[in-house]
Amino acid sequence: MPMTQDGVQPGDGREPAALLAFGPEAKARVRILVVDDEHTLRESCAAVLRHEGYDARVCSRGQDALELLKRRAFDVVLVDLYMSQVDGLALLRAALGTNHDTIVIVMTGNPSVESSVEALRQGAFDYLPKPFSASHLQVLIGRAVHTLLVARETREQQETLDRAQVQTDKLTLLGTAPAFRRAIELARKVAPTDASVFITGESGSGKEMIAQFIHQHSRRSSRPFIAINCAALPEGLLESEMFGHRKGAFTGAVRDKPGLLEAAHGGTLFLDELVEMPKSIQAKLLRVIQDGVVRRVGSETTDAVVNVRFIAATNGDPEAAVKTGEMREDLYYRLRVVPINVPALRERPEDIPLLADYFLSTYWVRHRRKGAPFPRLTDTALRALCGYNWRGNVRELQNVIEHVAVVVEPGAEIRPEDLHLMGDVPATETGANPASLISTLLEESYHAARDRVIAQFERQYLTWLVNRASGNMSKAARIAGVDRTTLYRLMERHGLQRSPTAGWVVEREPGVAAGVMDAPVEVEAGDAGGQAA
Repeated sequence: MPMTQDGVQPGDGREPAALLAFGPEAKARVRILVVDDEHTLRESCAAVLRHEGYDARVCSRGQDALELLKRRAFDVVLVDLYMSQVDGLALLRAALGTNHDTIVIVMTGNPSVESSVEALRQGAFDYLPKPFSASHLQVLIGRAVHTLLVARETREQQETLDRAQVQTDKLTLLGTAPAFRRAIELARKVAPTDASVFITGESGSGKEMIAQFIHQHSRRSSRPFIAINCAALPEGLLESEMFGHRKGAFTGAVRDKPGLLEAAHGGTLFLDELVEMPKSIQAKLLRVIQDGVVRRVGSETTDAVVNVRFIAATNGDPEAAVKTGEMREDLYYRLRVVPINVPALRERPEDIPLLADYFLSTYWVRHRRKGAPFPRLTDTALRALCGYNWRGNVRELQNVIEHVAVVVEPGAEIRPEDLHLMGDVPATETGANPASLISTLLEESYHAARDRVIAQFERQYLTWLVNRASGNMSKAARIAGVDRTTLYRLMERHGLQRSPTAGWVVEREPGVAAGVMDAPVEVEAGDAGGQAA
């Protein structure tokens, strides 16, 4: 019988807790704090954890726990949400403030959607409704400890790459439009946590790219990112793909097969078009999200316990699907801890020239012989691109530019007729976009609004300028009529960095010094099935 990733034979009749077993030495190094003002529950939890081999400590008063958490870092903190003096959310913030890698699990005797989601949004790993069994506690702590081990593995891997000065293939998402920047900033903020994310946006807008960006900036990036399109498979096949199946479960099941949930163990599972998932599978998925327990199709026992981060997406209206009963409300709120909306391309026209130039450069290098003179998009072609409706969003733009890169002559001036856009293209100018400039200024003071508009203009202008100059800063300075020192100072102010290998202006990663930036590898190539290779 095949072994699972953690060296346990699936379906062998053991308790679920045994499927996430760790060695005694590893457990002894895990420091756990249990905080609850109920004596029996507190001591029972500690007894179970100590019997498991963990280094467990208890605290009965919120104020004492707060002072302890400020002085000492714990690996796992199990805290009651409602306590006198200091509540569980305050202790959660204190624990994460001392050590952002701490896993915090919130216990509550009065579970509600609002309190549970709020705890998850503030950084809790999970919540544990009272009463709960010793087995449930063991499984949840085992999943938390597995998360710690994966985080250490990821950190060590990154440190090894940094020492070897190896360039990584992290995604860099290009765009300066305010709505797009807000989506990226939220994705960057949620990435280091284990919170579930629900991404909405039109088809082709880049939802899977956002999901990959979150995974690559998470503590799970050393483990797999696995995507599944819930609308692309019939119910029986979707269930088998997700949960796996046992030999003989159905015609053609000639062997035991693990599903994608087991394959994503330790990493991230991206559920595209979640609202298309049948209700029966939604119920089974909710069990995995809550308990981490996987039962394969045709199995009569627990086959695996998994530690997976979930990111869901849809191009429809998930709240409407909840109201009509197509989607379970409990599943929706469990996955919608952090909602992110990806704007349509027509809502960010200022990004179209940047994306078009990048795609043209990328596909020219891919499809043409080395050294062939690059073609150039004329101003009229850029106007046509910016005035187009882009029903297929970034994916459609990508396909249009790839077609151009394949058929135009080297060094050609690309005109609107070369783009082969479908339908009529309005002859609009691509000057300032008043709607995009003022969309975020309502209810702000004059000075705050002015500063925001100036900052947005400078960021957009710098990105366009340096990219049009192909990264040649001397040429960019001549075009702008300023010296290079001024350009570099403005780029530093707005967190922009010229990639040394590609010449593109990209956002500098937090903590990365100026002048040290990897080249962008992929740019919003679209959703599952539509991304560039």
